[in-house]
Amino acid sequence: MTCNSFEKPAAGIDSAPRTDAAAAGGGDTPTEALLADVLAGVLRTERVPADGNFFTDLGADSMVMAQFCARVRKRDDLPTVSMKDVYRSPTIRGLVAELDLPQGGPATAADRSGASAEPATGAPAGVTSGAEASEAPAGVRTWQYVLCGALQLLFFLGMSFLAALVLTRGYEWIRDGSGPAGIYLRSALFAGAGFTALCLVSVVAKWLLVGRFRPGRFPVWSFGYLRFWCVKALIRTSPMRLFVGTPLYVLYLRALGAKIGRDAAIFSRNVPVCPDLLTVGEGAVIRKDVFFSCYRAHDGVIETGPVTLGRDATVSEQTVLDIGTSMGDGAQLGHASSLHRGQHVPAGESWHGSPAQPTTTDFRAVEAAPCGSLRKVLYTVAQLLLLLGVYLPVALGGLGLLFVVLPQLDALLNPEPALTSPGFYLDALIASFVAFFGGLLAALVTVNTVPRVLRRLIEPGRVYPLFGVHHGLQRALTRMTNIRFFVLLFGDSSAIVHYLRGLGYDLGRVEQTGSNFGSLVKHDTPYLSRVGTGTMVADGLSVINADFSSTSFRFSRASIGASSFLGNNIVYPARSRIGDNCLLATKVMVPVDGPVRHDVGLLGSPSFEIPRTVMRDKRFDHLATGDELRRRLGAKNKHNALTATLYLLMRWIHFYVVALIAMAAVDLYHHTPGLTPIALASLVTLLFTVVYYALIERIITRVRPLRPLYCSIYDLSFWRHERFWKLTTHRYMQLFNGTPFKSLVWRLLGVRIGRRVFDDGCSLIERSLVSIGDGCTLNAGTVIQCHSQEDGAFKSDRATLGAGVTLGVGAFVHYGTTVGDNARLAADSFLMKGEEVPAGESWGGNPAREGVAVRRVPVCREPADGRRPAALR
Repeated sequence: MTCNSFEKPAAGIDSAPRTDAAAAGGGDTPTEALLADVLAGVLRTERVPADGNFFTDLGADSMVMAQFCARVRKRDDLPTVSMKDVYRSPTIRGLVAELDLPQGGPATAADRSGASAEPATGAPAGVTSGAEASEAPAGVRTWQYVLCGALQLLFFLGMSFLAALVLTRGYEWIRDGSGPAGIYLRSALFAGAGFTALCLVSVVAKWLLVGRFRPGRFPVWSFGYLRFWCVKALIRTSPMRLFVGTPLYVLYLRALGAKIGRDAAIFSRNVPVCPDLLTVGEGAVIRKDVFFSCYRAHDGVIETGPVTLGRDATVSEQTVLDIGTSMGDGAQLGHASSLHRGQHVPAGESWHGSPAQPTTTDFRAVEAAPCGSLRKVLYTVAQLLLLLGVYLPVALGGLGLLFVVLPQLDALLNPEPALTSPGFYLDALIASFVAFFGGLLAALVTVNTVPRVLRRLIEPGRVYPLFGVHHGLQRALTRMTNIRFFVLLFGDSSAIVHYLRGLGYDLGRVEQTGSNFGSLVKHDTPYLSRVGTGTMVADGLSVINADFSSTSFRFSRASIGASSFLGNNIVYPARSRIGDNCLLATKVMVPVDGPVRHDVGLLGSPSFEIPRTVMRDKRFDHLATGDELRRRLGAKNKHNALTATLYLLMRWIHFYVVALIAMAAVDLYHHTPGLTPIALASLVTLLFTVVYYALIERIITRVRPLRPLYCSIYDLSFWRHERFWKLTTHRYMQLFNGTPFKSLVWRLLGVRIGRRVFDDGCSLIERSLVSIGDGCTLNAGTVIQCHSQEDGAFKSDRATLGAGVTLGVGAFVHYGTTVGDNARLAADSFLMKGEEVPAGESWGGNPAREGVAVRRVPVCREPADGRRPAALR
């Protein structure tokens, strides 16, 4: 049997040292003996030599060593040991020397407390340790929680009625046009008016409901929070998000109150919610996937604070800028890094890591190019003309034009009687089948043909100015080749290599494993993306082969070496210094300078070397060769093919029912004129989506419950886990961010979740393996993932969050972890598998460790006189 429940080591020694510690541990000093004694208990062995390598000699892995660190932290007679210490000095003797411990005897409690009183290297200014944190805020009253949810629901219904009013009046006006030319003209006019109105709604609502954001704080679920949430919802659903990375988007942020200088460029789709607190100097650039919202949730409180970037500052991909952070003129922040609250990058300096620290690396990958005002104006006008003169009129006027050209179509969609006729549902079934699968086929052909023409118009290695023809082609190529549906359909199966190769990836000679790539892979261009033979990639890979400055861009080739493994959520730059046979751990910062790394593992941000593999991960190697591989790979392909078929069937059924809801609403509108059917259609669609996918997930987990696993990727249990990932989606959960309804839906999906949890955008990959306590605060971009894959081995286990836990923006929690009550994880932190965060402590960094903390703040309740909190004035 190749797959078992995840085996945790038996309970080890208690807090008191054994009398024969020195003999059992084999250490030369009492401190070495005590540490060896703890490790022996974790490994369930009699003796651990002081000079034995944890990984190569003793066969431990990161999970085992995380448990070792947790047990050491519970002992008063031993110092705190972090995973970074373990990897840097992988022997007991090396640990003692690395931590500069007294050789004559064990560290006393006083020594330990004195050592931990100092902040960790790179900790932000003004940060306090968990012991210095202020008292936790008082709990939110139930009536506030319920009332806030009710008002949020009313807001959703109100916006639905407003949208129904505009769409129905506009559709009727367009349909009354005379001939194709008249329909097109009216469609274009309505598109222009509607687009302008939608953009202005968020701007006007922001100034009316909030006014100017100021640094401050207010409790969640309060009336102040409700105003904040309404503004956030309108800003993040604004059609201006289509123009991210263009001058028009910068103008929109300025209208919202942001202070942005000339020639500044913003490419991140994470829109700042408190724009008054954002300052971006002239020539600064914010690249894609950056969080800079100017607010965060912490201990049940919304905190707002400034984010300031100086002139010509550079913020690289997939970074987090917490509130109260700043960068001087010409400063740089590397990719996969973060600035914690209070951190400042001095002018002209380059920083990287989480939390960031100084470095000599230059992250400005492309030189500037001439980019005048006329170019920006012409580019903006051309974009608006395409949207308002082509895309939207075709979408709005297409149906009306069909009614004019093909009058019989109207009779097909509006039979008498409609909803009571069996023929109506049969016709709708056939039409939905043709539309769904025909649309997928057309899209698949398009993404494999049109971008191949566009790529020939952009020369690799050449610097092009922004906001020109080549920039427009680059945006089109990137969007067309990053269709999430197809990656999810083909990912985690043998088909993904054929799909990526069809897009343009250079995969060389493929060693088929059936899991070469996960279901979340994106790039700037597939035609300059190379992956070596024998390399496997987990979910969340972002290949950066388009480098941007504030005025220019350049395509470059990004090459991933052979025989390597890439973990989750990795941003991979074109300038990577990674060779063959490397292990890149989850959320690692890929180095772009120094020697080319071979035959090593890399972990953390900034990254440091770890073992490429350990003995425990080799136990399934015999299944990946010869006849056994061919037999198991064939069985896996059949299983994955059935999974893909079920996935398409499931999505088509959802599409069909949603189409029925829409047609029923239109039919009711024609027979009983009024806005209610159209407005309620959106609510009914949302309710159906939630119930439908919850039912699917419940059926899957009822038939095959998720459980902790340690097995080969060629085991049936892993294939069933892959099926769970593919068939259970929760992307619709984004609609519930920041509302009480999200906890209800999580509970419906099997999460053991407490009361009054504030979830502003957390992703839970294996819902039934997660436990979340009362009053937790989960920020935007946080992930709780209860699995990992390393080469041919798959591991999963539970993750537990106690009551009152706060996860910072972009934090990542791995499997087998426990976070104690009222503990806090700072922004962009990575809590490694097996770690235990004690109650009340503040951890941070990548990998997370004790001492990188975030200050706790008391709740600022709304004044009794009804005045707005200071943050909303």
